[in-house]
Amino acid sequence: MDIVHPRVAGIDVHKKVIWVAVRLPGEAPGGRTVAAKSFKTFWRSLQKMAGWLAELGVTDAAMESTGVYWWPVYHALAGAGVEVCVCNAAHMRNVPGRKTDLKDCQWIAELHEYGLLRPSFIPVAEVAALRARTRYRKRLIEARTAEGQRLAKVLEDAGIKIDSVASSLNTASARDMIEALIAGERDPAVLARLARGVMRKKIPELEMACDGRFTGSHAQMCRLHLDAWDHLTAQIATLDELVAVAAAPFARVIARLVTIPGIGQRTAEVIVAETGGDMSRFASSARLAAWAGLAPGDNESAGKRKKAATRQGSRHLRSAMVESAWSVARTATRPGARFRRLARRFGRGNEKKAAVAIAHTLLCIAWAVMKHDSDYTEAGADYYDHRDRRNHEHLVRHHQQALTRLGYQVTLLPPGDGRPPPGPGTPAPGQDQAA
Repeated sequence: MDIVHPRVAGIDVHKKVIWVAVRLPGEAPGGRTVAAKSFKTFWRSLQKMAGWLAELGVTDAAMESTGVYWWPVYHALAGAGVEVCVCNAAHMRNVPGRKTDLKDCQWIAELHEYGLLRPSFIPVAEVAALRARTRYRKRLIEARTAEGQRLAKVLEDAGIKIDSVASSLNTASARDMIEALIAGERDPAVLARLARGVMRKKIPELEMACDGRFTGSHAQMCRLHLDAWDHLTAQIATLDELVAVAAAPFARVIARLVTIPGIGQRTAEVIVAETGGDMSRFASSARLAAWAGLAPGDNESAGKRKKAATRQGSRHLRSAMVESAWSVARTATRPGARFRRLARRFGRGNEKKAAVAIAHTLLCIAWAVMKHDSDYTEAGADYYDHRDRRNHEHLVRHHQQALTRLGYQVTLLPPGDGRPPPGPGTPAPGQDQAA
């Protein structure tokens, strides 16, 4: 095999220590020299490691993407001008029975020496800043949802069923009732009259919902959950502002993405944060879908393709696209029509499979929008009906022309013209009765 990187280093990364193996040209023609060292993961030690590689003339280095521990190693090498290849651990397997840290780094160096490792996508600083903010915002939204669920459990234990009448506990009416309960009000009639707007039509139901065994212990827990909810809401609002600042350089791409059905501002920001908005890294929409974990896995043997689950990918991008697929499911759009067609095909109970398929479709559309820098053009919910009709007409023309080439004269009759279909013993038109 040809050597692609003549002066290469392989790094086995751990939390407290890293092992570095270097492969360099040897004195003999075609020979190779191997050197290995271990370094602590403190920043000074990493800078010392980068200086050692620079002295040896190492131009390329490879390492596994081990948790978050590869981050400082990557920055130290990038600062020294070394081209770093961060690889998926599943793409390189060591020889069974030869598993040590020293042999690991040597194996990584040897693989990268011959160009057998595929680098992972490492975003630039601007994209990394946006990605950190969008991911943390997602965590806070999930934490706030969990606080709402804990609040609902406390009220359920107290026999308060406000969420059975109101759409949720986040409405202004529900919040006023819960605050009154915490303040000591226990009269269901007084609590029900705190309803606002259209909720006042449900005062009789609210009186029954507010009649329970709410105690001081319940009030204390509700206060904690409400305070946590308000704190998280304030943090999410702050993060929205930070995300808006970090997303400003990508405003044009985000404006294009929000034209796609089911994709709002936050989802568009997630797409840009996870992909970088530059589709030159992905040669096709299929590669982007595979990278995101929205493409079926490969499981083929002896010429037979077996069932394979979707491969692992960017879970942040995948979850955002699946959420968009659920939101577009009931819309009068082409993706919505496709969701309903797939749901009918897969059968009741398999709507999740349809959601993953539509997430794949939406991501392919997003790839085309970012690749060609153009808005999405909606084809309409009746797109597939027109397509099937066109396919039907094409099939009719195909058979008509085939029969004409064989010398037949073909006369097409529309369905339901009043003629009964020929029976089992009825001769076809033009056929001799005696025959």
